[in-house]
Amino acid sequence: MANIPSELVSHQQKVCRLYKRAVRCIEDWFHKTHDRRYQIALLRERFDKNKDIKDLKYAKYLLKEGEKEYFSKIHYQPITFAQSITGTAYGRESYTPDWALDYWHPLEKAMYPKYFACREQMKDEYMKWYFETYPEEKKKIDDH
Repeated sequence: MANIPSELVSHQQKVCRLYKRAVRCIEDWFHKTHDRRYQIALLRERFDKNKDIKDLKYAKYLLKEGEKEYFSKIHYQPITFAQSITGTAYGRESYTPDWALDYWHPLEKAMYPKYFACREQMKDEYMKWYFETYPEEKKKIDDH
């Protein structure tokens, strides 16, 4: 029971996914826009030719043959998007905590006077609220 599918995929979804993968494969092989668009148009014609098939057994056969053809023509080094999981920039966004702005040089802060004035006001309001809510913390800070 370890292989229970989390979702059932319809035949239509399988065909759509195959089409999208085939288009991406064409994009890997053809780099000039007019060549790529021509090949995608030919591919779309092949898919549209078989879209009205009522016999599900034959449709599954065509899908299986399409998968075989896709795997035989797949590119040896497919293009990956930089932010995708296999991309080179995946997970590169680093989180900068808010307190890092407290250590900016005054000349850097002077470039954004409105922002830092508003920020200082918000910090003062937050500290006032925090010490009213948790008075024992104020005592700990005063003891140091």
